[in-house]
Parts: sequence; structure tokens; C-alpha cells
Amino acid sequence: MSSDVTHSPSGTATGGEVTLAAVLDVVGTTLGIEDRVGTFDAATPLFGTLPELDSLAVLELLTALEDRFGITVDDDELTGGLLETAGSLHAFVHDRAR
Repeated sequence: MSSDVTHSPSGTATGGEVTLAAVLDVVGTTLGIEDRVGTFDAATPLFGTLPELDSLAVLELLTALEDRFGITVDDDELTGGLLETAGSLHAFVHDRAR
């Protein structure tokens, strides 16, 4: 089985590694907060803290993450902890991209 990995400047690294920076790039682009996302780290709270991340934006963000990293997010995986912090979102995407 061959591995077709699409490389982007801040997307997946060789072997499909998903970085926090790549996930935050998607967050920034999707929510229109590119000017602020550069200050985020793994402990940065997301849902409930970012006014841009409302229920509609959650769906847009998850769709963008699915497209960027080739993952699938099932409805039953949408728990409060998923979007609690940038780190929890990164961990979720990283685990799915394997």
C-alpha cells in the first residue's frame, strides 16, 4: 500500500506527522483570526473563550481539519474536551491522522 501524503508549508510533515502549528493554522484561517493565532500554545482555551468559535464555526473548523489532514470526525466524537484547548484539538487530530 503506497502512502500519498500531501505536503503543505505548515501542514503534515514527512510520514503524516501533524504539528500543533499546522492545526493552529487551520484554526486561524477558518475562524479568521490569523493575526492572533500565532500567540496560541497548547494550553490556549478554545471553545467558550473565542467568540469566533460558535456552533456553526465548530462545524466549519472540523470540516477544514478533515480536508487538511485526511481524517474523519464522527458526530459521537464531538465532546466538550475536543475543543477545550489547542492542545486537546491537536491531540485529537494527531491521533486520527495516523
